[in-house]
Amino acid sequence: MDSSTTLIAVTVAVALLFDFTNGFHDTANAVATAIATGALRPKVAVAMSAVCNLAGAFVSVAVAKTISGGIIDEHAGIRPPVILAALAGAVLWNLTTWLLGIPSSSSHALVGGLIGATVASVGLQGVNGMAVVGKILVPAALSPLIGGLVAYAATRTAGRLSGPERGGDGVERGTGSGAGRGARAGQVLAAALVSLAHGTGDGQKTMGVITLTLVTAGSLPAGSAPPLWVIAAAGLTMALGTYTGGWRIIRTLGTGLTRLGPRQGCVAQTSAAAVLLTTSHLGFAVSTTHAVTGSVAGAGLATPGGVLSRATLRSMLVSWVLTLPAAGLVAAGAVLLTEQGAWGQDATAALLLAATLAFWARSRRTAVTARSVAPEATTATATATATATA
Repeated sequence: MDSSTTLIAVTVAVALLFDFTNGFHDTANAVATAIATGALRPKVAVAMSAVCNLAGAFVSVAVAKTISGGIIDEHAGIRPPVILAALAGAVLWNLTTWLLGIPSSSSHALVGGLIGATVASVGLQGVNGMAVVGKILVPAALSPLIGGLVAYAATRTAGRLSGPERGGDGVERGTGSGAGRGARAGQVLAAALVSLAHGTGDGQKTMGVITLTLVTAGSLPAGSAPPLWVIAAAGLTMALGTYTGGWRIIRTLGTGLTRLGPRQGCVAQTSAAAVLLTTSHLGFAVSTTHAVTGSVAGAGLATPGGVLSRATLRSMLVSWVLTLPAAGLVAAGAVLLTEQGAWGQDATAALLLAATLAFWARSRRTAVTARSVAPEATTATATATATATA
């Protein structure tokens, strides 16, 4: 195996590592509220989400084309070492925010890494600025607002039609057992839709990066769609990552931002799914995290007595603002190593693997498991905290 083939293989492997982190990093977007309301048991929820993520990977390749030939100019001299550096920046940002339990955008981490590595390697001419603004930045700003407004309006409408569901303490009121079961069933369906949308959107981003690698290496012509093996590999890897859980972020998004009842959770997830499926079809690289968080916040604010945790919201907004530049800066630094030749590329891959293992080892000191996010565990924790405070 010559050095160019080895570099392609290493870059594809790191792309799939990013895809794996994307899976467990973004699982919360689909299932956090369903778990928090008791509509799904934690392990059942992530298994269902994994299957739907895999199915979603085969729905469309519009977003993959945006990544592989939209934001980065394929003819600007971009080579696999640059893409390897971009992936290093994205993976490290994903691991950092996962360890902190902050729902941030894996999509924007990837885009930030690509932009930072490209600018460091060939300059600003390697980036399609209009595509970045039109298909990344504008949707990033609008998707949480649209999701929030849709969820807010739908929650208020549902409340007027069927009466209030709960107060700000999270206790359900005004719904019979049949209505409660219906809301939970709707929430399961909505969680499946968000998972499908996540596979359709985020799964394609890894496909796009691998396709870009193959194009820049001369293995595919410019403008090519992802080959079937790329679609299958990306879908399977994301599904596997999803199945591992990502419990830290599930805990934050499920109960850390606001408390939702089954009906509100159903509305929030359905609103997010509508936004994500529509934008994926149009080829916009929208963040699942942004859309879902906006929808959850909108549903929470529309609930009588509902409140948002300012501290949680503040940390999320800060991470959203920092994602693109932080991943870009790390990727730009990594380019200095990957462009040194085979030894630099091997060193980058080795350092990334070591960092991944270090993050995993650190996470075991304060492990968060499926039991930690189950409704009974959350309730017990809240009760203990209230008792200690009183």
